[in-house]
Amino acid sequence: MTLSDSVRRPEAAVPVVSTSDVVVVGGGPAGVSAAVSAARNGVSATLVERYPYLGGLASGGMVLVLDDMHNDTEISVRGQAMEIVERMHAKGLCVYPPEADRDPAVRATEDMWRKWSRWGVFDFHTHTKPHPVIFAAAFDPEGFKQASLDMVREAGVNLRLHSWFQSTIVEDGRAAGVIVETKEGPQAIRGSVVIDATGDLDVAASASAPFAEGAYIVTTVSRIGGVDTDEAERFQYGEPERFAELDRQAKRIIGGCWQYWWLKTPLPGIVWCNCPHMVGFDGMKVGDLTGAEIEGRRRMKALLEFARENIPGFARAYFVDFAPQTGVRQTRLLDGDYVVTKRDVMDRVHFHDSVCRGRDYYTPYRAMLPKGVEQLLVAGRHYSATPQAQKLSREIPPCMAMGEAAGIAAAQALDSGVTVREVDVRAIQRQMRAQGADPGDRPAANALVAEAA
Repeated sequence: MTLSDSVRRPEAAVPVVSTSDVVVVGGGPAGVSAAVSAARNGVSATLVERYPYLGGLASGGMVLVLDDMHNDTEISVRGQAMEIVERMHAKGLCVYPPEADRDPAVRATEDMWRKWSRWGVFDFHTHTKPHPVIFAAAFDPEGFKQASLDMVREAGVNLRLHSWFQSTIVEDGRAAGVIVETKEGPQAIRGSVVIDATGDLDVAASASAPFAEGAYIVTTVSRIGGVDTDEAERFQYGEPERFAELDRQAKRIIGGCWQYWWLKTPLPGIVWCNCPHMVGFDGMKVGDLTGAEIEGRRRMKALLEFARENIPGFARAYFVDFAPQTGVRQTRLLDGDYVVTKRDVMDRVHFHDSVCRGRDYYTPYRAMLPKGVEQLLVAGRHYSATPQAQKLSREIPPCMAMGEAAGIAAAQALDSGVTVREVDVRAIQRQMRAQGADPGDRPAANALVAEAA
């Protein structure tokens, strides 16, 4: 780049508008969980979010099923992830199978499949069909936003929305806060511990922490209203051959999707479309993100026209909305003190410093620690993992558990007068259990126990 290709900006003093013990950047599921957890453990916390709402890809990206929180025998992600499920459920904005329908004697029967599969609450990891019904939760995006806001407010977190992360403040090798862009101009937010919950590793990358780059499918998620779901399901099971042919045609229009291209939501007549799956778009590039929005809407418009004309139950269907956030699944990944591998996830490797669990895999505290910078933690889908491992371990509930552990770690470091790298992991594990979470400190029977570092 030559000087003619750039514009110089004068250096300017940036006002400090907030100082707290912990600064969490990113108000998605992991960030909300981290900020609430830190505040509940007695330290002051500021939560910074670029959008005018909380929930990240759960709400703004409309990833409307919370899964990867149940293995073959138990609910493995509890704590604040379960708390937000129950808060939404109490408002009628979350649906999950009762324990009786998850009983091993009935959960893999055809009856349970027909009852629950269109909610997306089944174990898609199994090779047998019908897939067994498990604990997972279908929810409304506004429900997630409100429940997140309630938890943040009740915990006394200092919330700053409409604040777009710009850069990390690093002093003497330590993260000391962040600078954000706002309508009022740049603002500085100081903290003794910073938690990167951006999803794209923005904070750690700005602090020069090493990272890897990954890529995966992106999606412009949408909701369609005016659907007679009873009629659509009657057609699916009453005319299976015709259904299969029309479903194949629909998926060709979409160009890529999961097993079902539409699922039910807690709002009657409104279905969720977690599609199309699009490759070749970089979630870190403006041009690619713009192109994905245009292409995704083009495909879904064609799909809706096809469904109205051909699929029973969709004759009066219409778009309710498209997600305000592009469904980006993978960009930068931390290269931390430990890098979780695909084999770690597949073999259910248990680590001595496990601080949270997913379906049946474990996350070591070391995978949340960046190299080369102190007082910085990473929580969310951008944690330290290979791209292949991240694809298997990036779901929302385990990311919330990671955030909960990060908030505890930050509070304990400040209380003990040590860095977050020096925190006693056993103390994090004990506090996770005290909060009703499962830190994964007790390996399941099918786990492969790794040797302690």
